Amino acid sequence: MISVKFIGGAKKSFPQEQLQIDKSDISIQELIDLILKLKPDNTPNLDTKNILIAINGVDSSALDGVNTMLKNNDVVSIIPVIHGGASKKLFFEIRKKQIQIIEIKGQTTIDVKFIDNLRKKYPKTQLQAISSNFIINNSHLKKILSLSFESEKNDILLSKKLEIDILMRFALTTQISKAILSVGIKPKTNFILIVIGNKKILNSLYAELLPISTTLFSKNNNLFLKKYFKITKKQLDVVYSKTPLEDILVEKAAILL
Repeated sequence: MISVKFIGGAKKSFPQEQLQIDKSDISIQELIDLILKLKPDNTPNLDTKNILIAINGVDSSALDGVNTMLKNNDVVSIIPVIHGGASKKLFFEIRKKQIQIIEIKGQTTIDVKFIDNLRKKYPKTQLQAISSNFIINNSHLKKILSLSFESEKNDILLSKKLEIDILMRFALTTQISKAILSVGIKPKTNFILIVIGNKKILNSLYAELLPISTTLFSKNNNLFLKKYFKITKKQLDVVYSKTPLEDILVEKAAILL
């Protein structure tokens, strides 16, 4: 018996969120062919070219891809990979570092221990969590990360660890304790999870966290950031660009000593 779970948009293709397949010792490809035959004709098609498949929480690309053999009692999760429009993850490279960004829904049960546990489970990654209130958009995030990576290259990090340098630059402070208090994880507040590592591991982590993730950068934080960092209209008016607030925050982050 194999359990198949449909996550996110994949649930629209099947009348139930989970199927029990009375088979074992079949490949992922054989399983895909089988569930496509079971899909009702009146439901949206399942785009099998844009799905992530996890076996017991492990991304199949880290195993043997569609040739991975499934055993009795395996749990297979099928997760659509979103392209274009609103997305739940962002993947890019800076200085040959592979980076994945996921926004996690704020919950009372999630605190700093959540990050510590992820670090233990994925020791080959570097992880940092930043309150969603402190990131404007994709561009702002990438510029701050670039500052930290450049500092690491030149051996001038604000801390001994890259992850702490990232935290301090979003908080615009050289005090670690202040950075944790301001931009760290808070109860019931969404946060952006920044993960640096191998793409296969990043995919596995994404598969695990997708159920508690949400759409990236959906909130306008401009007013909050202006007030929090005491950025005045006069300061913004003298910055001749399309993104004056972003430019001021990045400049302040760049000159931290």
